[in-house]
Amino acid sequence: MSLPAEMSTLIAKPQPDFIAVKKRQQATWASGDFAVIGTTLQIVGETLAEAADVRAGENVLDVAAGNGNASLAAARRFAHVTSTDYVPELLDRGADRARAEGLKIRFEVADAEGLPYHDASFDVALSTFGVMFTPEHARAAGELLRVVRPGGRIGLANWTPEGFIGQLFKVIGRHVPPPVGVESPALWGTEPHIVRLFGRQAVDIRCQRRLFNFRYESPGHWLQVFRDYYGPTLKAFAALDCAGQEALERDISALLEGMNIAGPNSLVVPAEYLEIVIVK
Repeated sequence: MSLPAEMSTLIAKPQPDFIAVKKRQQATWASGDFAVIGTTLQIVGETLAEAADVRAGENVLDVAAGNGNASLAAARRFAHVTSTDYVPELLDRGADRARAEGLKIRFEVADAEGLPYHDASFDVALSTFGVMFTPEHARAAGELLRVVRPGGRIGLANWTPEGFIGQLFKVIGRHVPPPVGVESPALWGTEPHIVRLFGRQAVDIRCQRRLFNFRYESPGHWLQVFRDYYGPTLKAFAALDCAGQEALERDISALLEGMNIAGPNSLVVPAEYLEIVIVK
């Protein structure tokens, strides 16, 4: 027997098991070796640090820092930097980079949805392609706002749904469906979603679409690197049987070839991301 429409609207939709989702995410990002790919994205951290106007002496928090691109960029500007992630293996690679460059950065394990810092502890919070992957968007945004002082800045770099990485996740999702009920990470790459998350406590929000170019020898080279080292791609292939892996490889290769602007002898794929600076 079906329920009347007015009654069915009162029945809450089942909520995802966010604890289980986050455990799977941690395992995903700890797999492979993200630093192999992450270091190629360093220019995004530098650009974001400039956009957020990171200054010497400021207290800067890098949230979901991965292997530390924004952390290193802020430290190069003589800020006091705390680099955080909930995957210790990623922080270890960031610490290796900081030691190699002689940069003083504090590395601490922390969950972006429950940061272990007092209110208004930081002048600036940054995240490059990190906080966008939290399963509970509003909680993560609330934590960024909480730990930044009034007048401070939040700088984010998030892949857009229309760009290459957004399209890649759509391709992967057709073969390995994402968790039911969890909002897409690509929403963080849209201006309306950013306004919904931050607008009530923001004095100003500036969004600019930028491009990062993935540069590899060929589509096959890109696929080999991402299949071996990028957690989401590695795990997607591991979840499929041989026929499924071949189908996923064909679809990713088609996406790469369709977006390659370098011609047949190389690979250059522009990947759009949204650069965001929020003034609290």
